[in-house]
Amino acid sequence: MNKPVELDLPVDGGTLRVLRFGDGPRVAVAAHGITASGMSVSGGARHLPDDWSLFAVDLRGRGGSTGTPGPYGIEQHAADICAAAERWGGGGEVALTGQSMGAYVALRAAVRRPGLFSRLLLIDGGLPLPFPEGADPDAVLDATLGPAIARLAMTYPDEAAYVDFFQAHPALGPYWSEDIEAYVRYDLMGPAGELRSRAREEAVRQDGRELLTQNAEFAKNVVELTVPAHLLYAPRGLFDAAPGMLPEPLVRQFAEHLTVEEVPDCNHYTILMGEAAGVVAGRLGG
Repeated sequence: MNKPVELDLPVDGGTLRVLRFGDGPRVAVAAHGITASGMSVSGGARHLPDDWSLFAVDLRGRGGSTGTPGPYGIEQHAADICAAAERWGGGGEVALTGQSMGAYVALRAAVRRPGLFSRLLLIDGGLPLPFPEGADPDAVLDATLGPAIARLAMTYPDEAAYVDFFQAHPALGPYWSEDIEAYVRYDLMGPAGELRSRAREEAVRQDGRELLTQNAEFAKNVVELTVPAHLLYAPRGLFDAAPGMLPEPLVRQFAEHLTVEEVPDCNHYTILMGEAAGVVAGRLGG
């Protein structure tokens, strides 16, 4: 179930690329991380039962949707996710999931259109991130996502050089797999000798600012949830070191509004693209 069919979803301003994994009658829709693409869910999709189809949306400015114009932002991405659920949900129950930034997108979609979704699975995201009052969002983004943002402006002579760049990442290289490599290679575009990431920096920065400055809105969204929701979180973060993106005190603060589960021995990326992907599939398709 790890080789997707590429589909197009008409939306305001153009079309979005959607990757369909599987061909079963039960439907799930997924939203990815801030510089990622729908290919990031391929490991989890492979573990889903045969009666599932997983529709992973390439959000505006990423993957096969790199040329789809804005507006960007959590609200727009949530509307696009709802459009995918309407298009392929067949009027039935749709399971919704998102990882990292995609968890915030999925959370917003579930709050705005609860009737579309039967359950919500948040993966290492969705809870309000602490943001110092008066801080510059772009400076915070550069401090936390510096290497991920820097690669968006870089060019690479060939695919092997891009793979080498990712293999040097401390949270990915030690856990390298076919799923991670497929995700990395899918992200490339451009002519030979000048390959670059499909993720657009302007989209990443706009979405990143909202992730940092809308923490009160995200907290409100969690409290407002009416769709049954489950949170999976990793003990290690962006660089494979503890604490994770969602530290334990933050998780406990919101545990009365959704069920929570720490996935052992994984980081922010390998919770979805490593051996832990089987846990994700079990919670989504269970």
